Amino acid sequence: MAGAALPDALELQRRARERVDDELVAQFQRDGAVCIRQLLTSDELALLRDGIEANLAAPSPRAKIASRPDDPGRFFEDFCNWQEIGEFRRFIFEAPLAQLAQRLMGSNTVRLYHDHLLVKEPGTRQRTPWHQDQPYYNIEGEQNVSMWIPVDPVSRAATLEFVAGSHKGPWLMPRTFMDNHAKWFPEGSLEDLPDIEGARERFPIVGWNIEPGDFVCFHMLTLHAAAGVEGPNRRRVFSVRFLGDDIRHAPRSWKTSPDFPGLADTLPAGAPMDDARFPLLVG
Repeated sequence: MAGAALPDALELQRRARERVDDELVAQFQRDGAVCIRQLLTSDELALLRDGIEANLAAPSPRAKIASRPDDPGRFFEDFCNWQEIGEFRRFIFEAPLAQLAQRLMGSNTVRLYHDHLLVKEPGTRQRTPWHQDQPYYNIEGEQNVSMWIPVDPVSRAATLEFVAGSHKGPWLMPRTFMDNHAKWFPEGSLEDLPDIEGARERFPIVGWNIEPGDFVCFHMLTLHAAAGVEGPNRRRVFSVRFLGDDIRHAPRSWKTSPDFPGLADTLPAGAPMDDARFPLLVG
């Protein structure tokens, strides 16, 4: 995509509608998670891979290793790099992601919330435990969507899984992934997660094998989890989060994940997310 002109908005809308019919929108609203097949072009995937490798080569101060020292692999995460990494910015702004988000959310407007890189190197045992995303954030509202976009094939065993319908609530206690600590909401203020992994047969769990060009879209309250990666396989995933019409700022007294330093000083509680950190992509 080097040197390419910015894509036409109508062309991006056409591509999004081509892959997302009314039935898929209804599935997203019902289950809180859908798989989009082969929306991305080879050029868009190449651009994203370049961005991921640039991020891995020069992590931001927000980066962290989310696997234990004795893990034979490595689970790397980084956040909020679209303004520093040109390939990420171009991918978000030039692929039909915002148009897809608009369709799934049923929203007139679409704002970028943030990006999140998740890389599990070969042999990584570290699971991503069951959780909802929205309780870790500084937002309230229902019109939102996360896109989990692998650039490597992901087997059904290693893919992101979801509890269908769990986005309808309630909010469940967010905890740290490594030590299960409730460092966000006070202990006891939210209901704890059920033991999904210990009783999988009791839950409507869905997930998909993924090929490059496919990706998963899910609501920020949908319960989800992922295993490690097997054998020589690498799992590089770029996640992008979008906000719709009804999302409002919900300042917290604790550090959210990710954190947006200084935002509470300029954006009051209950205000739309009208800030340069969250550009309006549609609307």
